[in-house]
Order: sequence, then structure tokens, then C-alpha cells
Amino acid sequence: MRWSRFLAVTAVVLTVGAAGCGGDDAPTRADTKVNDTIRVGLVTDIGQLNDRGFNHLAYVGLKRAERELGVQGRVLQSATAADYIPNLSSLARKGYDLIIGVGFAQGEAVDAAAVKYPNTRFAIIDVDQSGLPHKPENVIGLIFREQEAGYLAGALAALSERRRAGRDVISSVGGMKEPPVDRFIAGYQAGARKAVPGITVLNGYSRDWDDQAKCKELALDQIERGAGVVFQVAGGCGLGALDAAKQRDVWGVGVDADQSFLGPHVLTSAQKKVDRAVYLTIEDVVKGRWRGGRNAAFGLAEDGVGLGKTSPKAQPADIAAVKKLESDLRAGKIDIPTSLE
Repeated sequence: MRWSRFLAVTAVVLTVGAAGCGGDDAPTRADTKVNDTIRVGLVTDIGQLNDRGFNHLAYVGLKRAERELGVQGRVLQSATAADYIPNLSSLARKGYDLIIGVGFAQGEAVDAAAVKYPNTRFAIIDVDQSGLPHKPENVIGLIFREQEAGYLAGALAALSERRRAGRDVISSVGGMKEPPVDRFIAGYQAGARKAVPGITVLNGYSRDWDDQAKCKELALDQIERGAGVVFQVAGGCGLGALDAAKQRDVWGVGVDADQSFLGPHVLTSAQKKVDRAVYLTIEDVVKGRWRGGRNAAFGLAEDGVGLGKTSPKAQPADIAAVKKLESDLRAGKIDIPTSLE
């Protein structure tokens, strides 16, 4: 998505959602239910809406539902993890029809809120509902087959790296070591090794979602060790890794959103279409199809993951080879690991 579009949407975000930041229960238009209009609340993780990725995509899905389904939406931004339960509970007390928690870190908070408010529908992105402590029947887990997007990105990264002189090395910079992050990286490594057997794959974790300097430092170290492609899987922090790639004139690979707007040094992006998952979940509520106590999975087959735009500097032959791999994936011909060895 283009930077100008991001700025425009973020300006709206600040208008609509700022009153809810950090657990503030200040009223907004959506606090009063009108004519049985479906109301949907969205609680961000601490990356908040300016992460240019995960949280922002969830917001895009909510705004689409407002336009196309006529729902009323409200966003509560979380400054710290301590805001999760108060934000979720605030929306539940106000009778919201669906409350969506963004991100793995909110799993326990959603579990606690769902137990306390059993008549409220909850959705949690990136968390397996069956893995929640109480397995609440009023929760649906929205999970993704990140390994599929990672596999395609890894193959393109390896093929692009093979064109560079010297040893073939690519890398990844993860945020926290969490299952969704590792699914991306496991797929990335598998795709790279399939495309270029013997390639070296480096990996490290920033243990942070926000501090771009930490990810940049990790990426610069990996580039010093020979990496010609750096895959960021660290949210806002990972923007620092992409900046390192630009600075050292190597490829970067974005994550979650299409991050090609950052420049032609972004080879592609391993997209996780959180916006689509959010929209479809809200649509199920609107149309009376919502069913909790389960997971909804989104992969290539559901148009829930995939590659973003490729750099104009990418080689057409490499892109074509990855398209073939995508066809094989869709046909079920490739098994991809979901965890790191």
C-alpha cells in the first residue's frame, strides 16, 4: 500500500480511535447502538495502528466492513500489554457484537475477557482457540498458513541471491519467537533450500516489535556475514531491517502488508491478509453465520496469504519460477514445515 494512502488512513484512525487509546472509555459515535446496527470493536496490540503492517491491516478490514456491511466500528489502541484486558472489557460492557483482539500477545487477555463475558463474541488473530486456557466457546481463532507465503518469498529470495557473485546467503529477522513468526521463517527457509540447494540461511530475533534500531542492528550484522536478502518478520521493528537492506544495497523482503512502497530494494512481501480475515469474520456476524469455539484458517487457497508486488528490479525468470511453485502449493504437491528445527 502506498505511503500516501497510509497517511490518509492513519489520519482517519487518529480521529476515530484516539479516544480509546490505553483503555480510555471516552464515548464515540459507535457507543450508542442505532437500529440494531452491528457494532465491532478492535483492540490493537502495542504496535498500534502506525505499524504499517499487522494492526493497520486489521483496521483496513474493519473500515471495509463499515463501508460494505454497514457496521459501526471502534478502535481501542493499547499502549502496553496492561491495556489489553481493560480495552476488551470496556467494549464487552458496552455490548459490542464482536470484539477482535489483534495478535498472539493478546491470547490470554481474550481468554479472560471471554470467560467473564460469555455472551459476547470474540475473535483473536494469530491464536489457536483450542490452545486458550479455558477454550471459550465464544471465541474464534483467526490463524494463517504463514509458511505458504514464507515459502514463496524464500524461493524468490534464494533465486535472486544466486545471481549475486560469491557465496549464497539470505537471512531473516524475527520479532518475538512465536508460532506465527516461526511459520513464516520455516517456510522461508524451506522455499530457499528448495530453489537453491546448499544456500545458507541466517536467522535472529530482536525480541521487540517496535524498536527499529534493534532490527536494523541485527540485519546489518547478517549483511556483514554475507546475506544478500533480509526478510523482516518483526512488525514495526522490522522496518529497521528493511532500512538496513536499503542502506547496504541488498534486497529486503517485507511482511504482512505489501511493503513495496518503501522502495525498489523491497524484493517482495510475504503478505498475511489480516484485513480479509477481519472482514470475513465480521461478515459472518452480520449474516448470522458466526460460530465460535473453533479456528478459521487462511492460506493460499482462501486468498489469506501470498506475495505482494515484486520489485521492478526482480528478474522475470525468477518470478516465473516462483509462480510455478505457487501452482504446486495450491495443488497440494508441496509439504512445508511449520516450525524451525
